[in-house]
Amino acid sequence: MSKIYRIFFFVVIVLITKTTSAQIGKDTVPTSVNVELENIFNSKTPKEYTIAAIKVTGTQSFDANLIVSISGLAVGDKVMIPGTDAFSKAINNLWKQNLISNVEIYFTSLIGKNLYVEINITERPRVSNFKFVGVKKSEADDLIKKTGLVKGRVVTENMKRSAEDNIRKFFVEKGYRNIDVQVVEKKDTAITNSVLLTFIVDKKNRVRVNEINFAGNDKVSDTKLKKQMKGTKEMSRLTLHPSKDINPYSDKNNSLSFKEYLKENDYLFPSKTKELVDPYFRFKLSSAKFNDKKYAEDKNKILDYYNSLGYRDAVIVADTQYYNNKGDMNVAIKLQEGHKYYFGNITWRGNTKYSDSILNVFLGIQKGETYNVETLNKRLGKQASQEGGDISSLYMDDGYLFFRIDPVETAVYNDTIDHEIRIVEGPQATIGNVTISGNDKTKEYVIRRELRTIPGEKFSRQDIIRTQRELSQLGFFNPEKITPGVVPNVDNGTVDINWGLEEKSSDQLELSAGFGGGIGLTGTLGVTFNNFSIYNIFKKTAWSPLPVGDGQKLSLRVQSNGKAYRSYNFSFTEPWLGGKKRNSFTVSYYDTKYANAYDPLTGAYSNSAADTSFIKTTGFGISLGKQLKWPDDYFSIVYSLNLQQYKLKNYSIFPGLKDGNSTNISFKVTLARSSAGPNPIFPTNGSNFALSVQLTPPYSLFRDVSFYKDPIQKYKYVEFHKERFNAEWYVPIGTAHGEDKNKQFILKAAAKYGFINRYTNKTDISPFERFQLGDAGLSNTFAILGYDIIAHRGYPVYDNSDPKINPDQSTASQYFTIFNKYTLELRYPFSTSASSTIYGLAFFETANGWYSFKDYNPFKLRRSVGLGMRFFLPMFGLLGFDYGIGLDRIQPGQGLKSAGKFTFMLGQEPE
Repeated sequence: MSKIYRIFFFVVIVLITKTTSAQIGKDTVPTSVNVELENIFNSKTPKEYTIAAIKVTGTQSFDANLIVSISGLAVGDKVMIPGTDAFSKAINNLWKQNLISNVEIYFTSLIGKNLYVEINITERPRVSNFKFVGVKKSEADDLIKKTGLVKGRVVTENMKRSAEDNIRKFFVEKGYRNIDVQVVEKKDTAITNSVLLTFIVDKKNRVRVNEINFAGNDKVSDTKLKKQMKGTKEMSRLTLHPSKDINPYSDKNNSLSFKEYLKENDYLFPSKTKELVDPYFRFKLSSAKFNDKKYAEDKNKILDYYNSLGYRDAVIVADTQYYNNKGDMNVAIKLQEGHKYYFGNITWRGNTKYSDSILNVFLGIQKGETYNVETLNKRLGKQASQEGGDISSLYMDDGYLFFRIDPVETAVYNDTIDHEIRIVEGPQATIGNVTISGNDKTKEYVIRRELRTIPGEKFSRQDIIRTQRELSQLGFFNPEKITPGVVPNVDNGTVDINWGLEEKSSDQLELSAGFGGGIGLTGTLGVTFNNFSIYNIFKKTAWSPLPVGDGQKLSLRVQSNGKAYRSYNFSFTEPWLGGKKRNSFTVSYYDTKYANAYDPLTGAYSNSAADTSFIKTTGFGISLGKQLKWPDDYFSIVYSLNLQQYKLKNYSIFPGLKDGNSTNISFKVTLARSSAGPNPIFPTNGSNFALSVQLTPPYSLFRDVSFYKDPIQKYKYVEFHKERFNAEWYVPIGTAHGEDKNKQFILKAAAKYGFINRYTNKTDISPFERFQLGDAGLSNTFAILGYDIIAHRGYPVYDNSDPKINPDQSTASQYFTIFNKYTLELRYPFSTSASSTIYGLAFFETANGWYSFKDYNPFKLRRSVGLGMRFFLPMFGLLGFDYGIGLDRIQPGQGLKSAGKFTFMLGQEPE
């Protein structure tokens, strides 16, 4: 029904006996015939009347009082007739609500100056249900959200048009640019004044970008320009080299699939001459869809690319899109490149803190270099970055918070541009008040000891960045929500900082079961409290459910399968021993028993058999760490003292030894530097280095060689020296989606080395503490001997140094004294929120182990490639899997499948 504004003013000459739907004012409507109502508009002079009552008719779901309220009319209002616009305004007010399809206002009676009014409305129908036809179920679910349709909503033309537009927009973004949408409205007989809406969607064929053509680009090739268009791609092209007798553009050939074409014309293609070249065949891929928003972004990227090459005057003169006879889109872009420019003289003005020569070094732009305004702004620090090394960082790291810098073009001649860099240094700012908010669990002193922003000290941008990293490394707060609220006070030259935090769950629960390792089904129960408070352990009020907030770490873990295997682990860490310096203190204890619980007489596992044949390991460790100031405060040193006791009973693990005890007392020193961050779960920059030396007492220096001929004496005291070096780098290599820095590819490069040896030739190299290579870094029964377990994805555990020997054909029984491992990982985050960190990765990995320097060859490495996923959930820790292909495991004639291997991890990333 079309929109009609109507008002009817009737003189009712008949007796009014209608029942009112609602009446406001007097309780009864006069029933006598009012002759004066006939002449109400015939008067030549306006007269004032009073609205005595208002009646509403035609309502079905709306309250009559609501209709009167919306109209703006009220009992007692004074109106001049003729001449008033109160009734036309009432109709407008009701119509603007989009709740009614028609409204009429009647004068029903006039007694003296009292006027009786009736408002008659026709309500719009409501949506009883709606559906989408011609779309997939998943698309329909998305359309419900996109259209905003809700059952019970009043149906208007605008609502239907808006839903139709949103449907079109949804599918246009998916490439269906010729979509047709029809709305069918049908009365619902089951519900009063309701309709059923059906949206009939004809998506038609998806429109792809067939070709992108450029004109006017004399200096830059089409290929380079197309590479800048990340969101607008041509259809992939596949070409064959057929004989000249075959027309590759014929309808027959284009109607065949690639495989069909090869099959029918195989005689034309020698097996080694099938090449992929010019565009004879096209395959439609989703990446070739056209999106208006991304296309607009891509045009800006083209101009940005020209600007980076010095063509600062480059413009897009015109662009258009048109369709070919197959319904695919061609894009044409006409460019005007302009001249190429170069940097000329660069002068400085306003700098008193640093000389021109120092600023020129930091700027790093020489006269004659290709002009690039983006490079200029980046070197000046006008683009936000945490990397530093620019002019703004130089000043702001020295307290110049009010610093400003502006590059001004002073001359443009021929192809050269001169600049004057104008600087306003301002005063050095001092940190005023430092406040903390959002720490609901963690005590304030735990946070303050991590802050580099100290009241009274000079402001430093680098201190802000470093504090963000330190707070993130705690693991108690959402890294994305750690915000320094910097409030400059220009009047007194100070700056207040409010650290805004958001607590996240940092405790972890490990509850799992696994099968394997020669011991069958094994259950694991472990808990780690990363923000524990041992100081409040005896305070009843602090248990809610556990005492937390002092930043200490408590870990408990139990593994068992009942008979063959059980393990208990405990550790406690105080990161700030004494509370004044970053001196960490850790104490740990573990007890592990692996038994040969199989009874050959009964053919079953039994406790009695487990008590007669086993190996048991008990260990205790204590360590003290200290943060160093030199070479910088990213360095730390950790001293560890460890004691392990190995007990064998009727268990043959070394030649000639079935019973006896072995004791391993060692001292370990680790020098580390850790700057990776800011999120410890998914670092995006920085590096980690660790160099360790582990030593046992040199017993052999004080004993005769004959002492070691007795196997029991030979292994009674473990003797070795062991060196390890680990290095990791994290480098951002690009932004995946526009300016979203949380969707950035990260390259991780890692190198690991290990070496264990003896002090003298009187004894063999220790069978303890060696290096196990292969698999997912999970232990087997030999892990209780203290082996370092080094993962190598795509390979089982191996003990042969020759990469040509397939490790699948043997079971490892001894482990290496030397190993090298190198890893490259390309990571991409899908989520970095506090509730879950999820990222995918592709890796290339090489590793190998050797038994002596005589055999050592750092170039003989086993190689693997693969893909993986990592899921970090605060409650459960790390969950991950990789699928690796051992390139040196590939069997002739069996392809890659024979060399593939899945690996899983739980709890922590393996080495």
